[in-house]
Amino acid sequence: MKAAKWRDLSEDEIRQRVRELTEELFNLRFQLSMGVAKNPSRLGQARRDLARAHTMLHERAEPAPAGARKKG
Repeated sequence: MKAAKWRDLSEDEIRQRVRELTEELFNLRFQLSMGVAKNPSRLGQARRDLARAHTMLHERAEPAPAGARKKG
């Protein structure tokens, strides 16, 4: 899914997709280890989608106060 479509989803929908993708990744890794994966390239695609979902959640999070960040 493209990043623009991720931005159209609500936070709850993104969290639901994170749960689904995490489960899908587990199943894909399991299938790959057993040698029965139908589409091994889906593993990389699912990982990228999960990273996009986490990025969208991070972008929507409240920014930390400037003094709260650790320097160096």
